[in-house]
Amino acid sequence: MGRGSSGCPPTPPAVSRGPVRQRIDRLVREAAKFGAVGGAGLLVNLLVFNLVRHTTDLQVVRASVVATVVAIVFNYLGFRYFTYRDRDKGGRTKEMTLFLLFSAAGLVIENGVLYTATYGFGWDSPLQSNVFKFLGIGIATLFRFWSYRTWVFRALPARETVTRAESFLEPGRPAGARPGDGHGTGRRPGAGRVGAGRRQ
Repeated sequence: MGRGSSGCPPTPPAVSRGPVRQRIDRLVREAAKFGAVGGAGLLVNLLVFNLVRHTTDLQVVRASVVATVVAIVFNYLGFRYFTYRDRDKGGRTKEMTLFLLFSAAGLVIENGVLYTATYGFGWDSPLQSNVFKFLGIGIATLFRFWSYRTWVFRALPARETVTRAESFLEPGRPAGARPGDGHGTGRRPGAGRVGAGRRQ
């Protein structure tokens, strides 16, 4: 019987994704998780904003600042324990400091848009306030996504990067070799153990 008579087509070789594709996939997953937390934070922000505005005598921008602060606390918990739970958890004090710093910058961006619309153009009806509050949140979210992933929740170094760094620090050992396998010492693996057995 000739080749291929079994009727089963040959299985094509698995195509591995390139580093660029893998990086894009990770970024898409990260953006989806960030969007999920950010969307929930948006609802918290708008809910608290309208609640404070209709139940207190605070001015529009002050009510917005209160809502933003509440949303910042909510977002930190979501980002730390969901979106970036696999990121470096060392240096929590530094992480909190940077988070508060960039969150404050986002607060200025978000409420600056609302302040300009309210006091610069006189657009202060409930609908207009919510529209420009939403617009400010959108602009500030882009800034927060960049700053949080770049400076606050730092990615852990990849295992391959750590291996290459270790091999660079030990010039006599090839990149794929493990410490203590005999490379870089001029002896074959296990040569010391054999010599010790002879002396006994």
